[in-house]
Amino acid sequence: MKTFNILIVIFLVVMNRYGLAQSNVSYDKFGTTFEKFEETGSEWKVYESLNATDTISTQIRGEIAEVCQAKGCWMKVDLDNGDQVFVKFKDYDFFVPKDAAQKDVVMNGKAFIEEMSVDEQKHYAEDKGATKEAIAKITKPRKTLRFEADGVLIEK
Repeated sequence: MKTFNILIVIFLVVMNRYGLAQSNVSYDKFGTTFEKFEETGSEWKVYESLNATDTISTQIRGEIAEVCQAKGCWMKVDLDNGDQVFVKFKDYDFFVPKDAAQKDVVMNGKAFIEEMSVDEQKHYAEDKGATKEAIAKITKPRKTLRFEADGVLIEK
């Protein structure tokens, strides 16, 4: 009987380790369907090795900080290291719910670093409802962590 119990424990540990155990987490899917990679908690490290001209296909997890209130056409996602990534959706093929802020997200697509122009920064500030005074303070380009998602899973 003791051997049987040990085998059950080993079986459950193996199932949990390889994601075969049933998870209580469910997601709403947007865009292309993709298989979620095992969570490592350090997906943000992909940006450490990128230069401004590099692009890498990957998955990133985080918490949605903000969503475009015009139509859900972009979002900002907080990463575990304190950085924030600006996310657009490939070819505008899909949008996310405008009330998705503070939900966990898994994104599949391409990570890159971009220098955002003053005009583009002002456009996004208008989208989120910034005041004219706040928009006027945008005067220089800035480097941003970017992601073009072809698929998104948002935790329900």
